[in-house]
Amino acid sequence: MELLNTESSVTEAIDAPPLYVTQGRVEFRDVSFSYDPRKPNLQDMSFVAEPGKTVALVGETGGGKTTILKLLYRYYDPDKGRIMIDGQDIRGVSLDSLRDSFGMVPQDPALFNMSVLENVRYARLDATDTEIYEACQAAAIHNKILSFPDGYRSTVGERGVKLSGGELQRIAIARAILRNPSIVLLDEATSMVDAETEHLIQGAFRKLTRGRTTFVVAHRLSTIQHADQILVISNGEIAERGTHEELFALGGKYVALWSRQLSKKTDVVE
Repeated sequence: MELLNTESSVTEAIDAPPLYVTQGRVEFRDVSFSYDPRKPNLQDMSFVAEPGKTVALVGETGGGKTTILKLLYRYYDPDKGRIMIDGQDIRGVSLDSLRDSFGMVPQDPALFNMSVLENVRYARLDATDTEIYEACQAAAIHNKILSFPDGYRSTVGERGVKLSGGELQRIAIARAILRNPSIVLLDEATSMVDAETEHLIQGAFRKLTRGRTTFVVAHRLSTIQHADQILVISNGEIAERGTHEELFALGGKYVALWSRQLSKKTDVVE
């Protein structure tokens, strides 16, 4: 009852109009935010994600990468600044229309103890079985599902406990594909899988993100080399920005992150 009676800090304006995504241009304009006033999490952050382009967010843990996605999804509102989608301030549109425009693949997808078919259909309740099969084929999970004892009717267990990490991620991707979103949010979606499974998932991502504005939070820098814009987030600020080649030429924080990852791999091999 306490949870149900808790009022959300994010409120929808009375008679808020729906969000109309025409191109998918996302702009953060001087955005500042803190969970605790004594410790700012984002400070005067400004950047633009052009329509159909991929923006990667990289940096140390706790730097503010996932917070950017939470603000975009409007789990929280900025303390200062504006977030715009195709020129519309997201605080002035209805929450349902805002969140309907996103397809999110989280690091830890939440599944219900129901069938695979019902879990994928959760993304769009009016989807036909054929549309679900097509989404799963695009997510490179269809054949794996058919190998289960009950196929698409197989139950996945509480929170998907009967599935491997790679299977969970690909079902989450199938959900996002079925949703047919305007903007895609990928929050460290390959951090828990092996290299072979990651290769399958990357192929599914390419289908999901084609022609869509995409935000990628990634720890594995090898997965974001081809992003149109890479933002290096450090202590709530954009320390560096550019393409993979441009950031390597700078020889700054991005190169340091790469060096650290490479040295970890070398230590594992040794």
